[in-house]
Amino acid sequence: MTDAPVYDKVALIGLGLIASSMFWATRRAGLARVVSGYARSGETRETARRIGLCHEVCDTLEEAVADADLVVLAVPVGVMGAVAMAMAPYLKPGATVTDVGSVKRRVIEDVTPHIPEGVHFVPGHPLAGTEHSGPESGFSALFENRWCLLVPPESTDPAAVARLRRYWEGMGALVEEMDPDHHDLVLAVTSHTPHLIAYTMVGVADDLRRVTDSEVIKYSAAGFRDFTRIAASDPTMWRDVFLTNKDATLEILGRFTEELFALQRAIRTGDGDALHAYFTRTRAIRRGIIEAGQDTEAPDFGRVKVER
Repeated sequence: MTDAPVYDKVALIGLGLIASSMFWATRRAGLARVVSGYARSGETRETARRIGLCHEVCDTLEEAVADADLVVLAVPVGVMGAVAMAMAPYLKPGATVTDVGSVKRRVIEDVTPHIPEGVHFVPGHPLAGTEHSGPESGFSALFENRWCLLVPPESTDPAAVARLRRYWEGMGALVEEMDPDHHDLVLAVTSHTPHLIAYTMVGVADDLRRVTDSEVIKYSAAGFRDFTRIAASDPTMWRDVFLTNKDATLEILGRFTEELFALQRAIRTGDGDALHAYFTRTRAIRRGIIEAGQDTEAPDFGRVKVER
């Protein structure tokens, strides 16, 4: 529990995994006096009310953002511009608008024109998540020891950035600032292209009729099982990610294709030394991730549900 709330009122627009986790983490740490929530779907709003998600679940966007000191856009990146335009007339002077999208350059281009004078826009991206989605998927520990990248435009009020940083740190996150184009390239390497590869591998298994569906399910070893976990992620979100971070994803996908061709050649020619050297180098990257505290060596093929 913090000594005093960072914000008086926080409005969560979109009530999926990230927003619901933000509410539970905010409530646990006392980071806001009131958290309002809004989702376009009436069914989602009713689910949120049933599980006690947010102090108030609103039926209109206007009601949710009214008097909010922080507004969080937790909707697919493809609709952020439209949502920003719709809520702009109701934003409180001096409020901060942020987002949790996996793409930053396109979000900045889409949202910035709709931010009123006197309202601060500080784009953000928490590097945390699971393959689950929806209001019931969130839990308070999601952001602990995970990075949140803030991508403020050059003219952004430093006090607004510092306040948002305190908020994310209060939820347990590690915070850094980053240039939007560099962010999109980094995420193309660490998230976007791996997801695309996972979707492709699962699709290949589905198309390979010499391996039956029952065999794919019954004999899934850890590698394919991890692919299916990633490929189970929200399809709307990932469709928008690839369409809005097209250039960076295609660049990294091209590099991946070159590496794949090199491995194909090594396998075809029986070049064991090249394969061993390559796998040794990539294994070191895994050790670096563990040493940085971003994963553990403990197996988690059957994940334990984390309490809110």
